[in-house]
Amino acid sequence: MDKFELQRLRDLPIEGVAERLGLQVSRHKCLCPFHADNHPSLSFCVRKNMYRCFVCGASGGTIDLVMNYLNKDFKEACRWLSPLPTSPKGEGCRPDGSSPLGGIREGLGGGFDASRYERFFERPWLNEAAKQFLFAERRLDECVVRWCRLTSWQDRRGVPWLQIPYYDREGRLVGIQNRNLVKGASPRFRFPSGSRCGIYNLPVLNLLQPHEPLYITEGSSDCWAMLSAGHKAIAIPSATLLNPKDIELLSTVNSQLSTEFHMYPDRDEPGERLFLQLQQVLPNLEHHQLPQGCKDFGEYYLKTRQTEVPP
Repeated sequence: MDKFELQRLRDLPIEGVAERLGLQVSRHKCLCPFHADNHPSLSFCVRKNMYRCFVCGASGGTIDLVMNYLNKDFKEACRWLSPLPTSPKGEGCRPDGSSPLGGIREGLGGGFDASRYERFFERPWLNEAAKQFLFAERRLDECVVRWCRLTSWQDRRGVPWLQIPYYDREGRLVGIQNRNLVKGASPRFRFPSGSRCGIYNLPVLNLLQPHEPLYITEGSSDCWAMLSAGHKAIAIPSATLLNPKDIELLSTVNSQLSTEFHMYPDRDEPGERLFLQLQQVLPNLEHHQLPQGCKDFGEYYLKTRQTEVPP
């Protein structure tokens, strides 16, 4: 399990994990299962995604909760958590008072109802935090932000979120990723129940011409940077989240269009591992080495903002 998958498990909503374990959570509290408890003394901090008992001292995050409650070791707890979708609880509001979560309670389970969310991307709205992140910090092209239909919202605690839609190749909304815009905040990402956030920016495949280059990036942020650099690009979340349908789709594009695939893997072990996995499916995938000091393409893009990114 790579660090990205591990972080995904740690970002699972702590209260949702507790309920999946059978604990009865009410008003961010429940009876502590780690000592004889007659009054709810186990508290959940949604902001930090942690639990703590002020009587017996038990504390930790999602993985710790599973380890201690089910008496599992670290790897077993991660395997137990892996099938769970990363969906949060709670809703926030847009300027018009509407909920970006479709007015339904998010939880651990259920299918993704695109009809509840599609209207939020018809007229995208960016709050000041989103504008700062996208244009001042990431220096993205405004046309790219419009193409990707990025929008934003603010939860009831005043936390700003960037809302990122995922579409299939036919343009159907299949998932949403909510990104916390407060630096260092946890959880960093939220996903509505049932979201299928696999390959990002699939509609761009319909614009590809035969033998035209297509860049594969890691994560939506690097994809925005690659698009802003003038290249057609898609993004893959990680090697562990690459499913057989995604592999089949890439193989089909390769065979139908003889596409030239390119990739700047992140300068770490998971990035190289993802490249090697993709190369097994796409033998013509070309490896580009990021320069020293750039951990991903997003950083490379910022450093070369005023120059043309090499092909």
